[in-house]
Amino acid sequence: MQFGREFVIGLSLALIAALNSAGCARHPQTDLSVKALIAGADTIFLNGEVYTVDASRSWADAVAIRGNKIIFVGSDKGALNYADKNTRVINLQGKMMLPGFQDAHVHPIEAGMAYLGCSLHAGLSVEDYVKLVAQCSKDSPAAPFIDGGGWTMDLFKDGLPDKRLLDAVVPNKPVILKSASGHQIWVNSKMLELADIDSSTIDPPRGRIDRYEGSEEPSGSLQENSAMNLVFNKRPRYSQAQMSAALHFGQEYLNQYGVTTVQDALLKLDGNEAYAGGPTYLAMDHAGDLTLRVIGALVWNTDLGLEQLDRIIDAREKFKTRRFSAPSVKIWLDGVLEVHTAALLEPYLDRNDAHRGSLLIEPSMLDEIIARLDDLRFQIHFHAIGDRAIRQSLDSLAKARATNGIRDSRHHLSHIQLFDPDDIPRLRELDAVANFQPYWAWPDKFITELTIPKLGRERSRWLYPIKSILDSGAVIAFGSDWFVTSGNPLLGIETALTRRNPLGDGHREGLDESNSELSEIVRQFIDHERIGLAEAIAAYTINGAYVNFMEEVSGSIEIGKLADMIVLDRNLFDIPPHEISEVQVLLTLLDGEPVYGDWQLGLIKKTAL
Repeated sequence: MQFGREFVIGLSLALIAALNSAGCARHPQTDLSVKALIAGADTIFLNGEVYTVDASRSWADAVAIRGNKIIFVGSDKGALNYADKNTRVINLQGKMMLPGFQDAHVHPIEAGMAYLGCSLHAGLSVEDYVKLVAQCSKDSPAAPFIDGGGWTMDLFKDGLPDKRLLDAVVPNKPVILKSASGHQIWVNSKMLELADIDSSTIDPPRGRIDRYEGSEEPSGSLQENSAMNLVFNKRPRYSQAQMSAALHFGQEYLNQYGVTTVQDALLKLDGNEAYAGGPTYLAMDHAGDLTLRVIGALVWNTDLGLEQLDRIIDAREKFKTRRFSAPSVKIWLDGVLEVHTAALLEPYLDRNDAHRGSLLIEPSMLDEIIARLDDLRFQIHFHAIGDRAIRQSLDSLAKARATNGIRDSRHHLSHIQLFDPDDIPRLRELDAVANFQPYWAWPDKFITELTIPKLGRERSRWLYPIKSILDSGAVIAFGSDWFVTSGNPLLGIETALTRRNPLGDGHREGLDESNSELSEIVRQFIDHERIGLAEAIAAYTINGAYVNFMEEVSGSIEIGKLADMIVLDRNLFDIPPHEISEVQVLLTLLDGEPVYGDWQLGLIKKTAL
């Protein structure tokens, strides 16, 4: 709703006297731009708590916008110099304004597809999952497949679901359910039959078909891409209509939580998955319907070698529109700790076979890939969970730098769950960015039951070492990895400050106080790696812009930058950390126009967590 243009001058005169006579101790009245009675702002925000994330001036009262750019940051009186009869004036009434959040690792289309399909995200138990699948089958009797996801490993013994649970409710049609982590799928017997997977099927390279103990019979879960593709290759391709609907859902979801820019961390060039979303972004932006700035990370297919370079280069040239580009390449280097597929320097402690996981790309080949991509001026976006995967990423980057010379590459490592402390300083030395998903960094059952027993006390100290890496001088950026977990940046910010569950005791807390040794390890995990609020906000704003080579045009509220901003219902600096998750985004602006909320700043119910 566009209200206020017709009475702006009267409002302006009243606010000048009322607001500026009072002053503000937090916001000294020294404007960033001093111009007398210059008209032409489209929108002016007054009487706010504007946290700019600008090192030269952190706080202001007012912001003026013309077109898609910020033209003034400063006092209410100064902002009103830019008003004329056509200017919309918004009284923030003390609400907080921030730069739009930038998610450095997220999957908007894949998430949309999961939520619009058979969504298990609301399930809190295995029984819930089974009921949800049964309901999906009932609601879509004509559908040839039951296709969806959102289940979490922590609810299953050893993190592994059983096909028989699905067979009991959907025996006659294939069921494919991707885990929330994206590294596993859960299928029923019918889907295994369709994919020709049985006791004689050999595990593919870099993948695993899970089997019943003491047997070769597939149990209904498959680990990592090469194994999952045995199933995905038998599934019909998603239609363009399905892909568009998924992206609409994904961007609306992210906009409602204040996200204006993302790096889509898995943009595949082929396959039957929603990750093959490049054409969808192109079409949406050409139609003027894309409400995110999207940087795509083109996926390096680990089943192929350097012969795919030409496709990667062509995609970078093809994927260039106003709000969408693909200058990054995603290197998927290992799996996850919970099911022993992350690559470790030392063996997993809960096995007796000295298993350390494995790298998805052999080191000498990785060295060559990274050197070629770096030379071609691609940014590299690593998926690295285990300490061996992290070290190999850094080793390959160091060799590429020695070969190609130093340049402003901004390569980044995402997830980086388990560090060897010797590798922490290397991020800064190599100018590599630490791309954390902070919402993961609290002691849920993934940590206490599926991870710490596999690592032991000493290694568990180095799970998600956000503060240690920040203290080393490296740049940290935050992402959500939604749909793996919530895409709400405020949950991630609170977790980075507290290392506790931001949703409270009712959401599967994992700390067992009766186990004194475990409790001590967990407290160490919590206490040593908390960071401050300003640091967490920077990781979700200006540092995210830095990752995407956009810090000169976004990531902070400064004159000349894009008008990508959000309004919150309260000031994050004025509330206890454990209340940050309760804060509501009231308005999200992209290019100075609302993509969520309206000018009245009313509370609108969010579509999903």
